[in-house]
Amino acid sequence: MNLSQRDRAVIWHPFTPQKQMPDPIAVVKGAGEFLYDDQGNEYIDAISSWWVTLHGHAHPKIAEALYKQASTIEQVIFAGFTHEPAVQLAENLLPLLPGTFHKIFYSDNGSTSTEVAIKMSLQYWWNVNKEGGTRNEEGGSKKDPVSKGAADSGGERNEEERGRRTKVLAFNNSYHGDTFGAMSVSDRSVFTLAFQEKLFEVVFIDPPKKGDSLPDLNWKEFACFIYEPLVQGAGCMQFYEKDGLNALLSKCKEHQVICIADEVMTGFHRTGKLFASEYLAHTPDIICLSKGLTGGTMALGVTACVERIYQAFVTDDKLKTFFHGHSFTANPLACTAAVTSLELLQDSDCVARIERICKANTEFISSIKSDEAFVHTKNHRQLGTILAFEITSGKDEYLNSIGTTITKLALEKGVFIRPLGNTVYIMPPYCISEESLKKVYEVLREVVRSVR
Repeated sequence: MNLSQRDRAVIWHPFTPQKQMPDPIAVVKGAGEFLYDDQGNEYIDAISSWWVTLHGHAHPKIAEALYKQASTIEQVIFAGFTHEPAVQLAENLLPLLPGTFHKIFYSDNGSTSTEVAIKMSLQYWWNVNKEGGTRNEEGGSKKDPVSKGAADSGGERNEEERGRRTKVLAFNNSYHGDTFGAMSVSDRSVFTLAFQEKLFEVVFIDPPKKGDSLPDLNWKEFACFIYEPLVQGAGCMQFYEKDGLNALLSKCKEHQVICIADEVMTGFHRTGKLFASEYLAHTPDIICLSKGLTGGTMALGVTACVERIYQAFVTDDKLKTFFHGHSFTANPLACTAAVTSLELLQDSDCVARIERICKANTEFISSIKSDEAFVHTKNHRQLGTILAFEITSGKDEYLNSIGTTITKLALEKGVFIRPLGNTVYIMPPYCISEESLKKVYEVLREVVRSVR
C-alpha cells in the first residue's frame, strides 16, 4: 500500500466528510512556498497550510534553531520551572503587541489561547468581587466551591447585587476555535450544531457596518467582548468596518468590559500590519495568538493580558489562582521556533516581501473587477496578504460543494487552495516568489472561468 492508502486505514482527518472522502495527498517534502507529493508533483501552498506557514516550509534558520534546542532541553513542566526560550519569547513579543501588555500565558494552539482568554476574563470578575475568601465570621465554610460547584462566597445575593459580571459579548459569523468555551463564543453554525445545547449562553451582535448605531445593551453586565479584528477568518473571510469596531470598543472601555482580540489568524502581518489591532483607535485588554506565532513550525498559543487583569490574580487567597495549564505549556521547542520566526519577521527583506504581496494583491483585486473570467464572482476584497471573493454558484455557505471542485481543479494546475464553501481566498507564505504569486493569480483566473 502507498502512504495515502495506509492513511485511509488508520486516520480520521479534520473538517472532512468521511464518506467518499478522496485519498489524501501524501506530502513527502516542503520547501519555501512549495509542497511535494509522493508522485513527484509540486504544489504552491497558497494558503500557508491553514494560515500558519509564514516563512515557507522547512525554513533552514528555524530548523537549525530547533535542532540546537532539541539537543539541550526539549520539554519540561512549566509549573515551578522556566527556560530561556519561553522567557526570551515573552521579552521579545510583549513590546511588539498593540497596547501595553504585562504578562504572557502560554498554551497549545489557537482554540486554547481563546479558551484561556475567556476563563481569564470571567475569573477576573469573580476575583475582584469575591468577598473575604470562602470563610464566614465563625471561620466555617459558607460554601465548598470545589464539591458544591459554587461560583463564589457571596451568600444569597444575586450576581447583579454582587457586581460580578458573567455575560460574554461576541459577533455573529465569528469563529474562535473548537474547544467548548471557544465554540460557545463562536457563531452557532455547522461547526457547533451538534453541541448547541451544551454551549454556554453568549450575546451575539452583528459586526458593525458603516453608519450602524451601537446595540442597546446593558453594558455593565458584560465580563468581556471577544472579536476577530477586521477579518472573520473561518467565517468565510468576511471583512467589516473599523470605525464601527472603534465605536464598539470605546463603549466597552467606558464600561470596563474586557476586550479580547482574537488575532490567531490576523496576527503577524496577515492584514498588512503586524497586528490587525494596529488599524484601530482602541487596543485590546487581552490578545490571543497562535498559527503564525512559530512560523507554522510548531503548535503554540499565547494569551497576553494588561496589568489590571493580571493583578486580580495576585493575592493571598489561593482560590483566586488561575487553575489552568497544559502538559506542553511553553514547550521549549515551540518557543524556540517562535523566537526565530519573530526575528525573521523583523528582517528588512521579509518586510519588503510582505509589502510586495500586499501591493500585488491590491492590483489583482482591482484588475478582476473588469475581467470577464470573474463575471460570476462577487465581493472582491483584500486586506494585506489576504485576498478573497465569492463564486455566485449556489448558496453563500461553508457546505457549498463548489469549494471541493475548485480545490481539485487548482491542484491539477499545481496550486493548493482550500475554499471556505464558495468563498475563494489566498493567504500565501511571505517567501512566495513573484513568479509563484503570478501563477496563483492565473490559476484562480482559469479555475473561476471553468466553474462559472
